[in-house]
Amino acid sequence: MLIEPRRSDDLGLVLLLDLALKELISRYPDSSSTHAVDRATDYLVAAADGDVVGCIGLMPVVDGVGEIKRMFVHEAHRGRGIARRLVTSVEAVARHRGATSLRLATGTRQPEAVALYESAGYRPTPPYGKYVDDPFARCYRKELG
Repeated sequence: MLIEPRRSDDLGLVLLLDLALKELISRYPDSSSTHAVDRATDYLVAAADGDVVGCIGLMPVVDGVGEIKRMFVHEAHRGRGIARRLVTSVEAVARHRGATSLRLATGTRQPEAVALYESAGYRPTPPYGKYVDDPFARCYRKELG
């Protein structure tokens, strides 16, 4: 398993992000906040045998705070620790870019994501930005120390 950065226009990444978006829409059909993909996000991908099987995004670090976006593992590759490796890798990149903490938003209909982030040391934090009025949003933060 190789984890590496990819350009946002990389075909494997684009296809994976499309699958991620379809899954979000199926879990949150009435929410418009799941539909947009921010182009300022940098991505790491997990590749196995040349195929992109997982991804995680990192928004630019501002005032020491980074933000995780669009963490996703293809359904056929779940349960193998790929998501945890992606989180660990993005934390290292964020530290290198000067982040002292990371934040993220997931949702009530993604219990596997909530479990992953909590087991990785992320703690609930008040909603921020567009998530303040989202009844499905669950926001987390981790100090990178």
